[in-house]
Amino acid sequence: MWDIATETFSQNFPGATIKTSRLEDIDPSQLRDEIGDIDLLLASPECTNHTCAKGSAPRSEESRATALQTIRFAKAFEPGWIVMENVVHMRPWSRYEEMKSEIRALGYNLTEMVLDASDFGVPQKRRRLFVVCCKDTIPLCLQPKKRKRKTARSVLDKPGTWNTSALFTDKRAQATLERAQRGFDAVGRDVPFLLVYYGSDGSGGWQQLDRPLRTITTVDRFALVEPSVSGHKMRMLQVPELTRAMGFTKKYKLPVGTRREKIHMLGNGVCPPVMTKIVKSFDFQKKF
Repeated sequence: MWDIATETFSQNFPGATIKTSRLEDIDPSQLRDEIGDIDLLLASPECTNHTCAKGSAPRSEESRATALQTIRFAKAFEPGWIVMENVVHMRPWSRYEEMKSEIRALGYNLTEMVLDASDFGVPQKRRRLFVVCCKDTIPLCLQPKKRKRKTARSVLDKPGTWNTSALFTDKRAQATLERAQRGFDAVGRDVPFLLVYYGSDGSGGWQQLDRPLRTITTVDRFALVEPSVSGHKMRMLQVPELTRAMGFTKKYKLPVGTRREKIHMLGNGVCPPVMTKIVKSFDFQKKF
């Protein structure tokens, strides 16, 4: 429903048919008449009201129920495969089992997987739930190969690419400085590290660069802290760096929107290498 997101998608996939509207307002049968048959339905229902990132804030059942739209579209299109992606915290939802039962009632076999993007060559720790459905076979549960994980350091641009500012200033929030101090206590004052600048964090508010980046959200939250001859400097991670941390290639464009809006889109995204691996696994099971 966000015109900036749909315009971004349109420019990356100029041959796609795009509807910028509520799922509830689209007639799937009419849409099938318009675009024809499909082999695969990829569904990423709203996650905001499932995720733990919302804390104790009230939850919208209307938002959660967008997951049930998958069933309505599956009935109309009858695809060979369905892949639903969401946060892991979708599973305790009161209607989660009902949703799976209705999918099975349409004749689909169903496999649930919790996959971490860092196991698929993405330099980010991002655990997500994938519900894979097929009519002709029981979908395989992916077992990622053991590999050396890409690190947060691998997504950083060269020093000097972006402007920096002094870490220690009178305007810097005390909570920010406390997080930085925890980083200094762990790695010393001569080693660069990442700071969780905005938002809450249950892991001390900082991380080393030799590990995958923590989960990117829709908020601009990660800052790089580096030593210099004039004192410690700080800068926020930039859109190109976060794009790489999501696993997007250089071919994928973010041509519209402000910096904040682009980060919001990235935080809402699905890491392409993970979904690619899932879809490619179908070839080893049964052709469409």
